[in-house]
Amino acid sequence: MSRRREIYEGKAKILYEGPEQGTLIQYFKDDATAFNNQKHDVLDGKGVLNNRISEHIMILLDKMGVPNHFIRRLNMREQLIRAVEIIPVEVVVRTIAAGTICKRLGLDEGSTLPRSIVEFYYKSDPLGDPMVSEEHITAFGWASPAEIDEMMSMALRVNDFLTGLFAGIGIQLIDFKLEFGRHYEEETMRVILADEISPDSCRLWDIKTNEKLDKDRFRRDLGGVVEAYQDVAQRLGIMPESSPTKRRGPVLVSDKSKSES
Repeated sequence: MSRRREIYEGKAKILYEGPEQGTLIQYFKDDATAFNNQKHDVLDGKGVLNNRISEHIMILLDKMGVPNHFIRRLNMREQLIRAVEIIPVEVVVRTIAAGTICKRLGLDEGSTLPRSIVEFYYKSDPLGDPMVSEEHITAFGWASPAEIDEMMSMALRVNDFLTGLFAGIGIQLIDFKLEFGRHYEEETMRVILADEISPDSCRLWDIKTNEKLDKDRFRRDLGGVVEAYQDVAQRLGIMPESSPTKRRGPVLVSDKSKSES
């Protein structure tokens, strides 16, 4: 079998050429990064969990009419996705104060914001993904006013959905990051949700204890990152408590077990 052609490698995922035109294979790595890649580690099983969690959420979003790039999960670490032209703007929705907004505005972490706030960040690792305004986005041609409206509308719908989904399993959604892309099909183009939705891209706190169940455990050296992600997956009902998440080597299968499968 010929080696798949790599299209792009990011901090936590690799994109490969897909089996059909207009598709890609998205591979979830175990790499964990923070502070613009200044902090890095490899956490066995993280990619498996993010793959399953993102798959579950993307399927639910599609059912409620939020178009996204997910087609199907291929295996423990890979998804088949639609190829899109990524819009170089990250959309962040905040409901509870945490992270950079606390530093910028002097807010207490955990305080409730007056309403859900949508922020935009220019996707640029060398610049540290700076916060930008709609004026910057349109002036530099990163997205049109209509595309901005579409991204904001979808982001708020996702916020409403995720807030209810996580509240139902005892988790408070604090904030999250989304990415969008232009999907071209014949003569039409539409903006759809891309990338992933997982504890890597969301802040998630236990409702009763405020225990962090997201990437902040890595950022703040709290430990138990994979265990927290597994907790989220188990609460969502997509991974049994005994399910292994770590990578394992090949397992020899006996003839007897083959005949019984």
